[in-house]
Amino acid sequence: MNAPARIGLLLVTHGKLGHFLLDTMTDMMGPLPLRTDVLEVRRVQATDVLLLQGRRMLERLDQGGGVLLLTDAFGSTPSNIATRLAEDTPRAAVVAGINLPMLVKIFNYPQLDLAAMTRAAVEGGQRGVMECRPPHPEKE
Repeated sequence: MNAPARIGLLLVTHGKLGHFLLDTMTDMMGPLPLRTDVLEVRRVQATDVLLLQGRRMLERLDQGGGVLLLTDAFGSTPSNIATRLAEDTPRAAVVAGINLPMLVKIFNYPQLDLAAMTRAAVEGGQRGVMECRPPHPEKE
């Protein structure tokens, strides 16, 4: 039986945020189990240039299973670029709101297909956001 095609992962973020997140994941896990890359978006860059770079990255990352694009803030320039890239790519999905718990979930389940990986990314990201309250001393 053939192994399922692995998906690729492209982080489309403001500045170096994507690199910082991947560096942190590498510190936590060692070598990452998915092919990944980061498209840095800066205010001074032309959108057409970023789209061209992004398309090249998608081609390199897609190993037959598609590419999951993660972006930092819905409605931002990186999010809009990621969405435009996905529109041109038959096997691509976009999730906004990248955070460390989302990446932990993704890298712990690298065998998932694109649809399942997309759901896992959203779930991991949502479950990682919560209010943290200090413990209250027991009342006597």
